[in-house]
Amino acid sequence: MVARIYKPSRNAMQSGVAKTKHWVLDYEPEHARRVEPLMGYTSSADMRSQIHLSFETKEEAVAYCEKRGIPYRVYEPHEAGRRRMAYSDNFAFNRNGQWTH
Repeated sequence: MVARIYKPSRNAMQSGVAKTKHWVLDYEPEHARRVEPLMGYTSSADMRSQIHLSFETKEEAVAYCEKRGIPYRVYEPHEAGRRRMAYSDNFAFNRNGQWTH
């Protein structure tokens, strides 16, 4: 079973960077989930899907996998390009769009 090491991205409902600074180690699913016919619950026989480890750095997560002989795959984060803009730029004379109310 392959472990994946990644830095989680923020979700769509989040404007801050909470819970995105640590590296996470999860296991890729080995078996597909199935629906229980009686109650309709989703279940899995894969116990490693419940393991969710957090590390300060990518190197710590890689060292953890190498020490225990766990095959792993590292996913590098995609940094968002932030555009700096001041509120006064909305009223600038060289503004690219039309000003309408």
